[in-house]
Amino acid sequence: MAANRQSKLLARQLFKLSLIDGRVSAEHVAGVLAWLEKNPPRHPLAVLKQYHRFVVTELAKSQALVEHAGAINDGILRLIEDALARRYRRPITAVARPNPDLLAGLRVRVGDDVFESSVAGQLAALSAAV
Repeated sequence: MAANRQSKLLARQLFKLSLIDGRVSAEHVAGVLAWLEKNPPRHPLAVLKQYHRFVVTELAKSQALVEHAGAINDGILRLIEDALARRYRRPITAVARPNPDLLAGLRVRVGDDVFESSVAGQLAALSAAV
């Protein structure tokens, strides 16, 4: 138990060293990994897994996954990026992915937040309300 707590604490400290102005820096991540290689901690796999989790979670906060039913153009993606950047007060990159399960509309995911504007989502909300 204590080893897990120590691994998580070290991973969090290393993660904080990986940030520049609140954003993950590829150069700092490379530096952290080089340091870990030269100075392996007691439980290296546990530290690396937790560190990876922290980095992935932070990167997901700056990326919007836009699932769509039909065609979507770059102009719409730029509008979504601008709206989300204003909402979250940081740059957001939108990535489009077709989703055949959606009947029409969009589903946008930024980190843990989901914005549902699809017919499938509206139908699910309706059935849950009944």
